[in-house]
Amino acid sequence: MLTLEKIQDAQRVLSEAVHKTDVIRAGKLTDEYDLYLKTENLQNTGSFKIRGAYYKISRLSEEEKARGVIACSAGNHAQGVALAATKNHIRSLICLPAGAPISKVEATKGYGADVCLVQGVYDDAYAKALELQKEHGYTFIHPFDDEDVIAGQGTVGLEILEQLGDVDAIVVPVGGGGLISGVAFAVKSIAPHVKVYGVQAAGAASMLNSLRDGRIETLPSVSTIADGIAVKQPGHNTFDCCRQYVNGIVTVSDEEIARAILALLEQEKMVSEGAGAAPVAAILAGKLPELKGKRVCCIVSGGNIDVTILSRIIDRGLLKSGRKCTLNIEMLDQPGQLVRATGIIAACGANITSVHHEHAGANGIIGCFVRIDIETRDFAHIEHIRRTLKEAGFGITTA
Repeated sequence: MLTLEKIQDAQRVLSEAVHKTDVIRAGKLTDEYDLYLKTENLQNTGSFKIRGAYYKISRLSEEEKARGVIACSAGNHAQGVALAATKNHIRSLICLPAGAPISKVEATKGYGADVCLVQGVYDDAYAKALELQKEHGYTFIHPFDDEDVIAGQGTVGLEILEQLGDVDAIVVPVGGGGLISGVAFAVKSIAPHVKVYGVQAAGAASMLNSLRDGRIETLPSVSTIADGIAVKQPGHNTFDCCRQYVNGIVTVSDEEIARAILALLEQEKMVSEGAGAAPVAAILAGKLPELKGKRVCCIVSGGNIDVTILSRIIDRGLLKSGRKCTLNIEMLDQPGQLVRATGIIAACGANITSVHHEHAGANGIIGCFVRIDIETRDFAHIEHIRRTLKEAGFGITTA
């Protein structure tokens, strides 16, 4: 049975392997909440997952250790198991979804694990890991539905209470539910007045659906940029914990997650993966209005984001927040027209990043289209530029 004593024991064991990550105030992100961030993105292996994996492996028998361990993961649990196993001189095999970020795959190998890539998502990797476990006799390290793993993750909650004793609410990303189960159990055991909320990606809301319907449900598929919480089915232990101790779960869209990643990067100089940014996304999108004015701590659960994905997310975030725009401008194909249009854009205070000229589709023989990419302040700024160009006689559409 999960107990507070077990979580406290995990805290003692983990003192040799994990950082007590900082809780920092994030006043630049919003003035509607007294917002703090628990920086697990700066943890060993770049994620909170090392906590549960290390504690679980520390409690294995010598026989279990001798057989080696196997795990499945979207990436962060993989790295935690790999490092914990290597530190304990245990062989590890990790099954990862084939679509996992390359950085996570390479990091897992770098921590000493063998890697088996599986087509599909986390749940497909899970099925493959169980198959290999039966075939070779490995000891399976579940990423979330295990009491020792949950206890390890619960140490995050203990630290938040130690670092931010007057916290009103803690907001946690949710995939399979291991982190929020451990945090909620620990927090409610010590400070039952503190609220604990979960955040899932709208394209992977398996825990939310299960709690709503009162039974564990499996999604037919998941789709989200937050690969760390892209789980089709919550665990049995985690479902029970969430049902008893979690105050509520909300969802955020990929666009809201992208905006949160961008806000963390710009305002707090902090790199977060999609799952880690989900709690901040919920706050910035107003998904938890009952917490306005309260002291809120968001757990930034990980920072292991592939740089190519980060680049795409930044672009997406810029587009969705009105910081970037493409204008299709129809004009006469005559000398000086392009200079006049770009001069108007510059006078409006926007920065031009690229220009593409084409005749295809233009009205008349002497017409042309010019596609211009610009950097802007917000949607109001874009509308001002559009209006000014139209007043100058240009045909204008936003791509």
